[in-house]
Amino acid sequence: MFRRRGPARETVEERRPESHALTLDGVGRTYRRGALVALHPVDLVVPRGRFLAVMGPSGSGKSTLLQCAAGLDRPTSGTVRIEGVALDGLKEARLTGLRRERVGFVFQTHNLVPSLSVAENVALPLLLGAAADPHGPATRALAAVGLADRADDRPAELSGGQQQRVAIARALVTDPAVVFADEPTGALDPETAHDVLSLLRQAVDHDGHTVVMVTHDPAAAAWCDEAVFLAQGRLVAALHRPDAPRVRDVLRRIGRAAVAA
Repeated sequence: MFRRRGPARETVEERRPESHALTLDGVGRTYRRGALVALHPVDLVVPRGRFLAVMGPSGSGKSTLLQCAAGLDRPTSGTVRIEGVALDGLKEARLTGLRRERVGFVFQTHNLVPSLSVAENVALPLLLGAAADPHGPATRALAAVGLADRADDRPAELSGGQQQRVAIARALVTDPAVVFADEPTGALDPETAHDVLSLLRQAVDHDGHTVVMVTHDPAAAAWCDEAVFLAQGRLVAALHRPDAPRVRDVLRRIGRAAVAA
């Protein structure tokens, strides 16, 4: 849910951060000792079981928002909470553990380890966390993305779409609070992109996961429950139940405003 800053009265749900998968409260990011503002203070609430698209022109702050929200970068101002846990109060080791256990990642380039089998790639977050039984959850995660029969293969033996499905299985294997997906369909053809987005949608609808997806593609955003739009480091618009034509219209308006400025 996109919250505009101001005196509006909070709902009961908004006063209970533990009911949210992700909360950004005044989160901003500057560089060069404040001379470059990549992200102006942002308020954003993502309830559990929600599929959110983050959109905007190149350089609008999408990647900065994702990196701060996922704990990959520390914001200059404000607080990020994952399931009510404030990241700014965590030491680096605890933050690393939280990312491994409660956050899933899906990237455009898959980021699979070529020397490991498909099953080992999926189990990697559990192995790094010294889980007692990494095999069982990895097997179930692979089955959920339709690749149980490729467990012993190496990533190079799979197509690009299959590799992205492995990446989704790896992101979900720890039953994370939030899955962050950064342009997960950017390198895929439309049919394969459809399959990947269908899996993410299923993870939300059937398994109650929360997905925050950065995308430039209006067709991808149409799979989401909500889309928020950034321009010049600010959250400027939001759409509930977005469809591709309305997303394109918002992006055109943002583009025209940027040119006029």
